[in-house]
Amino acid sequence: YVELSYTLPQDSTLFLLLRETTPAIWKLKLDWIKQQPDLDGERIMITGGSYGGHMTLACATLFSDKIKCALDEVGQANFVTQLENTAPYGREIRRAEYGDERDPVIRAFLSKIAPVNNASKITKPLMVVAGRNDPRVPASESEQIVRAVKATGTPVWSLMANDEGHGFHKKKNQDYLFYAKVEFVKKYLLN
Repeated sequence: YVELSYTLPQDSTLFLLLRETTPAIWKLKLDWIKQQPDLDGERIMITGGSYGGHMTLACATLFSDKIKCALDEVGQANFVTQLENTAPYGREIRRAEYGDERDPVIRAFLSKIAPVNNASKITKPLMVVAGRNDPRVPASESEQIVRAVKATGTPVWSLMANDEGHGFHKKKNQDYLFYAKVEFVKKYLLN
């Protein structure tokens, strides 16, 4: 198994530049996996949480032909709606990271790259995990991507914990999530 990770820069100008170039980097990484004789390039699952969840969704819109499935945990389906609906105390911090959605140019860019606006391109099974009480990435982000992908007929598993926030922290929920992930992987990655 191979894990490829990504780190989010804390500067919106750099973020916007990297968000535009990151897909090319991921394509190179996915192609590299397929070229490795000791890796199964036909069984690639993309997964990530928070911004990694956003990148999971973005990669699923761009590279459905290169993956078997994707698993998003508390990821942003649309930075515009996330910024509009996130807890007020963190809104300016997130605008500094992702860009100010009130600026028409930034808003147009964020809308263009929003996975929810490109959901028809997600053609491989998707699992979406969220906490109903998430102050950073509102549950509505997960709900909208689930609705949009389901509308295309692509299999979607959705796990919403009513007693969690940004990630699962209660043992009973962590256990449930673990076994749900195992079942998702067995069905869509290992079958």
